Amino acid sequence: MIIDVVPIKRALISVYDKNGLKELAEVLSASGVEILSTGGTEKQLAQWGIKTVSVSDYTGFPEILDGRVKTLHPKIVGGILARREEARHVQEALDKGIGLIDMVVVNLYPFEATWAKNASEEEMLENIDVGGPSMIRAAAKNHTSVAVSTSPEQYAQIMTEFKEKKGISLATRKKLAQEAFEYTAYYDGVICRYFRESKEGVEFPQNLSYTIRRDIQLRYGENPHQQAHLYKLSPGVYPSVVNSKILSGKELSYNNILDLEAAFNLMVEFNKPSAVIIKHNNPCGVACSENLTQAYLDAYESDPVSAYGGIVALNRKMDLQTAKEINETLFVECIIAPDYDEEALQLLMTKKNRRILACGQLVGFKRNLEFRILRGGALVQTSDVIAENPSDFKAVTDRKPTEEQMKALWFAWKVCKNVKSNAIIICQGEKAVGIGAGQTSRVDSVMIAARKAGERAKGGVLASDAFFPMRDGIDEAAKAGVTAIVQPGGSKRDEECIAAANEHGMAMVFSGVRHFRH
Repeated sequence: MIIDVVPIKRALISVYDKNGLKELAEVLSASGVEILSTGGTEKQLAQWGIKTVSVSDYTGFPEILDGRVKTLHPKIVGGILARREEARHVQEALDKGIGLIDMVVVNLYPFEATWAKNASEEEMLENIDVGGPSMIRAAAKNHTSVAVSTSPEQYAQIMTEFKEKKGISLATRKKLAQEAFEYTAYYDGVICRYFRESKEGVEFPQNLSYTIRRDIQLRYGENPHQQAHLYKLSPGVYPSVVNSKILSGKELSYNNILDLEAAFNLMVEFNKPSAVIIKHNNPCGVACSENLTQAYLDAYESDPVSAYGGIVALNRKMDLQTAKEINETLFVECIIAPDYDEEALQLLMTKKNRRILACGQLVGFKRNLEFRILRGGALVQTSDVIAENPSDFKAVTDRKPTEEQMKALWFAWKVCKNVKSNAIIICQGEKAVGIGAGQTSRVDSVMIAARKAGERAKGGVLASDAFFPMRDGIDEAAKAGVTAIVQPGGSKRDEECIAAANEHGMAMVFSGVRHFRH
């Protein structure tokens, strides 16, 4: 028969994180609980004046292999796994001189923190815990008889219940077991990720562990009736929105984070000083220039109406002049940049609700797998990163693009891959002037981009994320005044589209690559 409240007479304590341990151990020791311990934990408990029994003395077998083997012994593992409700187990343990262990307090070597500090491979391997996970899993498996604790955050509840009942209830033991398996699964997942990311290239393993940890609770999800949390991929070894420092402003919303992610992914496309303005996960302003202030002003002028209440991303350190222009021209929800001049930061912080994030230097990160969580599964793909160069563009019309047009087409192409399909971008130089996004008809996207651009479309260039299925999109672009187009090609009606471009005296190049973004 399963016991509701298991008395705690013997506990195994072996922890790396010793926060809160003194109080827990004192409570147990004061009630006569025998404490078995190892290594650094044993020494620390002794310094606190808490009596312990060395695991080596208890088992009669010393720690070996520089401490790699401590607790993996039948007297320890058997004492944890013996089922109290099975008389045979209890008798067998008694016959073999195995004492029952009623509580296991274990947390693991800091593999994640070691990775975060860019440790050597040898140090990483030494921080893969072996005995600890075995003790935790054994105790969690046998939670009908044993209580297991893996975090100092659990100690308060354990102490309160122990003081009241001199033991731990079945309901609490079951909850602790669940948390223990989540803990070891996460720990092993981080190790898997380390080995996976240590390899060159990207692979799709048979069993994919994606280790994310709850970071902050959000006020709500996309809408007020939805609950939401932000989970963080740990350790955060690459620059990203999630790993950015929040320097000022109220808490981020679910939609803020989505828009910041879109802004971040677009701004890292460019090497020159660049500015991106995002609204509802699509850019409404993008520009590159020789200085950050001009890049921002050009991005803002792309679509000042849509920019209101948007997200601003800059790929250079925020300077005072750019901060002044943002303050004077735009109500902005969030700003993200690698860093901020102190004067610029102080000025931007005068808007108390504005969220200000520093993402750090945009170096060292890599894009590998992207996830789209579904009901019952997930879609996993490599990031839309491919070695492209404007020299790969193939001119297919009688008129060839000029050098200036090629520069603009290359800029438009980079923007296009970060806009929801069907995506059409009209640019003047390295400045977007019209963006048509997310339409079910490509010609509608052309018309929207042309309407946004107005007179600025004349003499401009256009990028399309996928081929034109028929010539109507080309005709609309020509009507707006566009003089050069980049598109992937590959339509059954490519020749019809090329003929249309020739009729209008336009230059057109095929990239040979499609960039859908759904």
